[in-house]
Amino acid sequence: MALVAAARYVIELRLGPRTLESARELLASVAACCRPRQPLLIEADEHRPYPQAILDLFGLTRFRRRRHGRGRRKHSDLKPPRGLLVGVVHKVRDACGNLLRVRTRRLFGRRRDILKMLKRLKVGRRINTGHIERLNGTMRTQQTRLARRTRNVSHATKALQFALWLWRDLYHWVHLHHSLSGRTPAMAMGLAKTAWTVRAYVCYPVHVATWQRALWAEHRENLLTIGLNRRKRLKPLPIS
Repeated sequence: MALVAAARYVIELRLGPRTLESARELLASVAACCRPRQPLLIEADEHRPYPQAILDLFGLTRFRRRRHGRGRRKHSDLKPPRGLLVGVVHKVRDACGNLLRVRTRRLFGRRRDILKMLKRLKVGRRINTGHIERLNGTMRTQQTRLARRTRNVSHATKALQFALWLWRDLYHWVHLHHSLSGRTPAMAMGLAKTAWTVRAYVCYPVHVATWQRALWAEHRENLLTIGLNRRKRLKPLPIS
C-alpha cells in the first residue's frame, strides 16, 4: 500500500507476494502522481526490493569512468536524483518474532533534510511508518475479510481486490477524519469540496474512454521501463 501521509490518501492498494516486480508496480503509481522536479519524501519499511525499485523509477544514470583510461569499461548504474529523500524503519525482533526496538536510518538524502521535511509536512518528528500501520489497523477493523480469525474469507483474489477498492473509495470520499479537521482525504487532496454520501458515490456517473485508458497504460509502461533504459549506453548510428 502507498499512502499520502499528510492527507491520509491511499494512492495504490495491491494484493500478492512482496517481490521486486510488485514493488516497482507500487512505486510506478507513486511516480505517476508526483510532480516533476519536486522534492519527494518516501518512508518505507526494510523490504529488500525497495531500494532497487526506487532507483528504477526515480534514479538517474551514472556512467563511471575507468581509472587512468585503461581496463574494461565499467557498467553504468543508477543514482538517486537531487531532492529525493528516503527513510527506512528497521524493526528489531527476537527469535520468537517479538518486537524489541525500532531503529531508523536514511537511505537516500541527508537525515536532517528528512527530519526537516517531516516537520514541515506535520507527519511526525522522526522517520516512521505509523500512518500506514494505523491505516492497516483501520482496514482490518472495517473489512472482515482481513481479520485474523474469521469465516468471512475470500476464496477468489478478484473478489478481495474489488472489496478493498470499494472500501478505499468510501474511505476517500465518505468518511470524515478527526485528524484532518473533520474533512475526508479527498477534501484534503483538493479533489472534493464537501463530504460525499454513499448514495452520491453509488449514483455518480463514471466513464473513462478507451483512448484514455490506453494513454494511462502507456504512461505506466514508460515509467516501469525508463529506469532500465537509462542504463543502456546508446550506440552511435552509422552515417552514410
